[in-house]
Amino acid sequence: MPSLLNEQRLTLNELAQLENVHVCTIWRWAKRGVRGVVLETFSVGHKRYTSFEARARFAEACTIAAQGIKPTAACLTNGKREASITRAERELTEAGVWASCPVD
Repeated sequence: MPSLLNEQRLTLNELAQLENVHVCTIWRWAKRGVRGVVLETFSVGHKRYTSFEARARFAEACTIAAQGIKPTAACLTNGKREASITRAERELTEAGVWASCPVD
């Protein structure tokens, strides 16, 4: 996953102006996401930022999701990612292909 700190940052207010939407919409994208896709953000002090590159990844993933194509793991919310992992582990265990092992 790319490091947001190495990308060209912008505040959520700046993104709201670029997208011509209310800043509450940007916060919703960052907190709940859209169609399972969450806008990547980071904090520095009391300010929250995203990046131009994260904006592009978010737009691309939202477009893919809107077309009905299943998003990649990197685009899923944490809850959906965990559910997907649990489901895959269960399916593999039931098929006799994989058994969970303790990590060293």
